[in-house]
Amino acid sequence: MSNKPTLPKKGNFKIEHRGSECLNCGHSLRLTDKFCPNCSQANNTKKLSLNDFFDEFFASMISYDSKLLRTLSALLTKPGKITADFIAGKRASYTNPFRFLLSLTIIYFLMINFGGNYSNWDKYGSNSNEPFLIRLSNWVNSFDGLKQKQVKEEIASVAQDTDFKEYLSAELQKDSIILSNPKKYFNSITDASFLNRHSKKNSFFNTVIRKDSVFDFEDAQRKYDIPNTSANSIAFNAASGLLKFNKQPGTFISSLISKLPFAIFFFLPVFTIFIWLAYIRKKYSYTDHLIFSFHSTSLFFILLIISYLFEWLINKSVNWVFLILFCIYLFIAMKRFYQQGFFKTSVKYVFLNTIFFILAMFSMLILLTGNVFTF
Repeated sequence: MSNKPTLPKKGNFKIEHRGSECLNCGHSLRLTDKFCPNCSQANNTKKLSLNDFFDEFFASMISYDSKLLRTLSALLTKPGKITADFIAGKRASYTNPFRFLLSLTIIYFLMINFGGNYSNWDKYGSNSNEPFLIRLSNWVNSFDGLKQKQVKEEIASVAQDTDFKEYLSAELQKDSIILSNPKKYFNSITDASFLNRHSKKNSFFNTVIRKDSVFDFEDAQRKYDIPNTSANSIAFNAASGLLKFNKQPGTFISSLISKLPFAIFFFLPVFTIFIWLAYIRKKYSYTDHLIFSFHSTSLFFILLIISYLFEWLINKSVNWVFLILFCIYLFIAMKRFYQQGFFKTSVKYVFLNTIFFILAMFSMLILLTGNVFTF
């Protein structure tokens, strides 16, 4: 029995298409080398034909699909196993956890963004000076029957409330005071306390943007001799962002949703610190915990996508079913991956989910605030 390497007699790898030097990096090659050991490019000197091009393209797709199917299968049927395999070195069989999660989040939020058609909500915004609560009366026309009647009654009740009328009158009077002498009013703000000063600056910029043709902070500086400070710039951006939200609520929400996939990748590394602390006696590194976090969150988004498709098909919300499934899955994944008993896993499960909820609320607050300033 011969152990000599065999050379293919047909296809792109046959002997006449082999080279003695890699065309990509110049590394010396033998005729038995199908790929360059230095850069992994195929040892092939044949001119690329259209058929070769499509063969390579579909081969890459099939290779990716097989990885994707194995990753999905492991995630869905064997909680915790994919993470254990990945950190043990079995990485070629699965897709990169970071790239996989990023793809899932982008797909899900694109579905939400386009499916929700939030841009249509902009018609409920307004350039008028009426409070947003009153202008919502137009929104109820999108409802039918009893729900429309209930919403109309609630809005009418608020609009007729004495305290609300007094608030509206005070707001309109504040506009008159500011516009009568903007420079004097702004200079008087500097004597107020920090929180009160920021609130008054916000009201000032809100009024001049709406009623005095101020388009950016530079306009306000020139017209009212406002110092170019960070505090003043922040107050202007906050007032401008809130007014834009008032006029274009749908566009604001769409803009917020588009930022969520990237916000998740700032949130998860912070949350992983608490996973590392909870399992500090285990042999796993921070990166191992982060991979577990990526895989668990990937499964969460897979279930969200399936839930969204179910809801679209049957026109009925089933989110709660998939949320329960994820809670069960996460507990099993933690128990299997970290190999701890039921009681310890339960305690850490409750602790980590509480931390997750607190961090998620805090992150959403930061994201909402940031979106107002950048909108």
